[in-house]
Amino acid sequence: QVQFVESGGGLVQPGQSLRLSCTTSKLSFDYYHVAWFRQAPGKGREGVACIARSDETTVFADSVKGRFTISRFNNNNTAYLQMNALKPDDTAIYYCAVDARPPPCRLKADEYYFWGQGTQVTVSS
Repeated sequence: QVQFVESGGGLVQPGQSLRLSCTTSKLSFDYYHVAWFRQAPGKGREGVACIARSDETTVFADSVKGRFTISRFNNNNTAYLQMNALKPDDTAIYYCAVDARPPPCRLKADEYYFWGQGTQVTVSS
C-alpha cells in the first residue's frame, strides 16, 4: 500500500523557518499533483499548497502566500514545503498527498489520497 512519509516538523519560534519533506517509494510522482495540507487541533484539514504534475504550476492558500514555497523532485519522489516567517497560526500537523486529475492542481482534500501520518509543526515563543 502506498503511503507517504512526512518529516521535518518541529518546534520553532515565530519568524523562523522549517522545511518539510514528503516521500514515498511506491509510486512515481510524475503522474500526480502533490499537495500539502494541515490540520490544527479542533479544525478541519486545510489545503496549504499544491504543485501540478506537468508544468509544476503552484497554488497556495492565501494564509501562506509569500511565506511558503512548494517544490518537487520526480526523480526521487520527494516534495518539499519551505515555510518561512512562521506564525503561531501555522501550528498544525502537516500532511502530503497526491491527485491524478488533469491540471491544474487544487487544494481540495477530498480529491487527494495516499495520506501519510503527518509531521507536527509548532510555532510558539
